[in-house]
Amino acid sequence: MAAAEQADVAVRLAAVRERIAAACRAAGRRPDGVRLVAVTKGFDVSAIRPALAAGQRDFGENRVQEARAKFPALRAEYPDAALHLIGPLQSNKVAEAVALFDVIHSIDRDKIAAAVGAEIARRKRAPRLLVQVNTGGEPQKAGVAPEEAEAFVARCREVHGLVVDGLMCIPPVDEPPAPHFALLATIARRLGLAELSMGMSDDFETAIALGATMVRVGSAIFGARPQR
Repeated sequence: MAAAEQADVAVRLAAVRERIAAACRAAGRRPDGVRLVAVTKGFDVSAIRPALAAGQRDFGENRVQEARAKFPALRAEYPDAALHLIGPLQSNKVAEAVALFDVIHSIDRDKIAAAVGAEIARRKRAPRLLVQVNTGGEPQKAGVAPEEAEAFVARCREVHGLVVDGLMCIPPVDEPPAPHFALLATIARRLGLAELSMGMSDDFETAIALGATMVRVGSAIFGARPQR
């Protein structure tokens, strides 16, 4: 990434932070109640470094192997950086995910919950865990059905020994996001869960208005994702 583009990252990051603060003010919320997760999927370390230099500390990746290639060296320089897995978790990647990530947003089935529970017990390292809810009922998308969320969270706690901190959703791209965010917030309140991971570059203000505590923003900070 060229020097000018690196400077742009810092400018766009500042603009996103101001948008978050403005959305919090409009919703009567404290800005420090919303965590910005900068989504670095597809971007190399030259894009991530200026965000780190500007004080950003929470980063989201979709794939375990991509995160493993980029972040160990960066975290050696910035040990307070936190890494979030926001993509689906495969069972053969659970051991690496528990070792590498500080927050996993995508617990979505019993096989994964059981494997994560066993790995946490083995490593004595416990990332924060969120359950992904498929609020749009999309067959191609990961996540538990909304009507199954309560029973699944109960099994995570009682059968698999997990501490579940909250919920995550990704609304359908062709539908207004607000009803999906409102549904997720309703489920979270019913289950007594404090964390809501919802909202991306195009809709995070709406998510904040409806209670998001984590927003996942990529293109608004880093620009268009490089083609591969």
